[in-house]
Amino acid sequence: MGRPRVRQAWPGCCGRAGRLPAGRGYLASHLCDPAGAELIGDGMSDPAPPSSACTGHIQDPASQRLTWNKSPKSVLVIKKMRDASLLQPFKELCTHLMENNMIVYVEKKVLEDPAIASDESFGAVKKKFCTFREDYDDISNQIDFIICLGGDGTLLYASSLFQGSVPPVMAFHLGSLGFLTPFSFENFQSQVTQVIEGNAAVVLRSRLKVRVVKELRGKKTAVHNGLGENGSQAAGLDMDVGKQTMQYQVLNEVVIDRGPSSYLSNVDVYLDGHLITTVQGDGVIVSTPTGSTAYAAAAGASMIHPNVPAIMITPICPHSLSFRPIVVPAGVELKIMLSPEARNTAWVSFDGRKRQEIRHGDSISITTSCYPLPSICVRDPVSDWFESLAQCLHWNVRKKQAHFEEEEEEEEG
Repeated sequence: MGRPRVRQAWPGCCGRAGRLPAGRGYLASHLCDPAGAELIGDGMSDPAPPSSACTGHIQDPASQRLTWNKSPKSVLVIKKMRDASLLQPFKELCTHLMENNMIVYVEKKVLEDPAIASDESFGAVKKKFCTFREDYDDISNQIDFIICLGGDGTLLYASSLFQGSVPPVMAFHLGSLGFLTPFSFENFQSQVTQVIEGNAAVVLRSRLKVRVVKELRGKKTAVHNGLGENGSQAAGLDMDVGKQTMQYQVLNEVVIDRGPSSYLSNVDVYLDGHLITTVQGDGVIVSTPTGSTAYAAAAGASMIHPNVPAIMITPICPHSLSFRPIVVPAGVELKIMLSPEARNTAWVSFDGRKRQEIRHGDSISITTSCYPLPSICVRDPVSDWFESLAQCLHWNVRKKQAHFEEEEEEEEG
């Protein structure tokens, strides 16, 4: 099975030179920490001891490249559901992959689509698929890379399937917005071939590691194949202390809001154990740089390039004229709880999924995950990002100011 090597220094979950998960690749470069120490990470061992001064330099994001230790053999294809326009691209892609001796994984419900199930011409290809079911089958160690067909939601869904190490993701823009899906499908054969050959740039999109701790209130939680009722991996019950714990890996944002209540949301936000503020409003968004162009941007936050190691805290309609969005270092741990004075409960969702109620005594802990999502670029991380800003969000689109005529300039002179 092919294993990627990503030449990039990853800040990791501690703000230091991090590692990609063992078995998927390693990192080899220099990274300066805020204290000026030189940290070297190879992804297989701990960083080297800090020196007295940093002699390295900040790496150009455009130089991040993906190479394979061995040729990739297996690919997961994720298709946007309930979209008839994607059936033909899906068939063409899967046929092309199998003709190149790739093992193709798809979710079982994709093949249950009546348009695919009734297509006799696609029958020979259907028999070669490897299938899985979300929340029941673990394919995390079976996939070399991922191809997404659809909009940004397909990339978020791919992230949710891998609660640990994530294979490189190649996303084709066949949806409505496409900020995170830079590839066009017209020339998919040559583009897929370049990725298989290792000729591709990547951007490591940081994710959030979220831990939700709830007090048990007499409700029994069903568990299937190690997964809780919300489908979270690494979920567990601590019966001794009466707590239920769930963990999530989040690519865009964690949203805490007031739900159906008419009262203000009233939640306390702690940073590394210190209370920094109380949010009184419709809620708060905790996002990654990738998520800064999603809900956070709509709530007035700045847009941050995905290479920047940071966590964003953005209030949603705060009842305060001075509550501005803030950016904190990637290594900190945030903890969010209902304030003792809160009149109602709150609700939390993770990349728009797994929505659940948060009550008094429950807590949400958030920090930067050690498992980023390697997103394959069309050109490079910087060019792709500004292209998406211009094409999808029409960033800074304005009719240019006309220059003065020469006669007017002379008169003014």
